[in-house]
Amino acid sequence: MKKLDEAHKEFIEHLKNRKRASATILAYGKDIEQLIGFLEELQKAHVHEITADDIKSFLAKLTNTGYTPKSVSRKLNSTKTFFRFLKVQEYITDDPANLVDHPKFDTKPPRILTPTEYRALRDAARDDIRIAAIIEILLQVGIRIGDLANLHTDDFFFGENSKEGHLYIRPQENRPERTVPLNKSAETALKRYLEVRPKTVNKALFVTKTGKPLLVRNIRTAIDRYYKKAGIAGAKINDLRHTWVAHHLASGASLVLISKIAGHKRLSTTERYLALIQTPKGEEKVKLEEL
Repeated sequence: MKKLDEAHKEFIEHLKNRKRASATILAYGKDIEQLIGFLEELQKAHVHEITADDIKSFLAKLTNTGYTPKSVSRKLNSTKTFFRFLKVQEYITDDPANLVDHPKFDTKPPRILTPTEYRALRDAARDDIRIAAIIEILLQVGIRIGDLANLHTDDFFFGENSKEGHLYIRPQENRPERTVPLNKSAETALKRYLEVRPKTVNKALFVTKTGKPLLVRNIRTAIDRYYKKAGIAGAKINDLRHTWVAHHLASGASLVLISKIAGHKRLSTTERYLALIQTPKGEEKVKLEEL
């Protein structure tokens, strides 16, 4: 009989061996740890003892303690993955999680900033040269915050002699490397930042005053602060990327091109933006505009 805590450890090792993203492994680990804690309250310590009703009770407790339907659904997804693993390993014969349905919830569409909003954000951060450069790159290039935090000082090429500048996006876990265009507005903001960037041996492009890499949470906190300063409500850092995608599709850029630059794994991810915009008629544009 396999104990829950032993199965939990094996499950984490399984995810690592499958080269799942570190954030996914961390989230699944915490979710299953929370589930096991609840099951221990029911005095159940072995995997074969768990029933569908136990899992439903766990989800009900999450709901009663303030978790949103979306969060509950995510934790159920972790639970289902865990029990599929247990069945494959033949620790259980029947999968109780397979009898539990996800709660229904509405998925909010991506938040698209208006030109007035992203100009106000620029103005709010104008005197913070580092964050101004970050805003401009996210808005003009459309990369993920994780990609930006992972940029090195040798990952960009400024345009010259009619050649367009570009950024090299390093591979991260299950995402392959790619090269994305760097327009003049992003170049100007980046050059301005490089003039004041602290001298350090650290290769990270964006660093703190002491020369340490600027972390994702630092970047997110700073952008949130400038959103507030600019009077922009309900916006997050990823909305700069959403705005980039929507703007170029609305301007007539190729769906395939935008999907490739954005690093979307599936074209359907890019297509969901089409419901939020009006697409122009005529030939597709191959050159991207500046926002």
